[in-house]
Amino acid sequence: METHTPMTTRKLTPQTQFFVVLYALLSICSSNESKIKNAQKPVRLFTEEELQRYDGSEDGQPIYMAIKGVVFDVTTGKEFYGKGAPYNALVGKDSTRAVAKMSLDPADLTYDTTGLSESQLQSLEQIFKGTYKPKYPIVGYTSRRVLNEDGSPNIDFKPEDQPNFTIKDEF
Repeated sequence: METHTPMTTRKLTPQTQFFVVLYALLSICSSNESKIKNAQKPVRLFTEEELQRYDGSEDGQPIYMAIKGVVFDVTTGKEFYGKGAPYNALVGKDSTRAVAKMSLDPADLTYDTTGLSESQLQSLEQIFKGTYKPKYPIVGYTSRRVLNEDGSPNIDFKPEDQPNFTIKDEF
């Protein structure tokens, strides 16, 4: 007669959780190459600190901006997002609230959408789908998009696709 030892559950360390989620993200993305074939760089997971490195302050460094936890490479819009440019305040972070409100107020430079009106949320969705997704390549996701507040994997996470992605020249 075969006996089985009951499986015990262990709490994973935050670092282990990060790697489990990263592995899952990479597995999802690599399993559907057609959805990411237009990406110029591998899709990756960004912490807030890591995203801050791509704020346009260093020449030769890409410029990244997150909206709804999706990290876009906005380097081709350097005249808008680069150092000293009009929208530089939006880069190097998740600026979801600022995009929804069309605001550059420092208080709005956050991922938090709490208290936004229905029209602001609709505007956010329209700008996200109509401007950023077709114009700028997705290079990754913020950890907030992929992980829950307690650090566990967000089982509802699904990567964005860019089926109609085309790089448009800036004005």
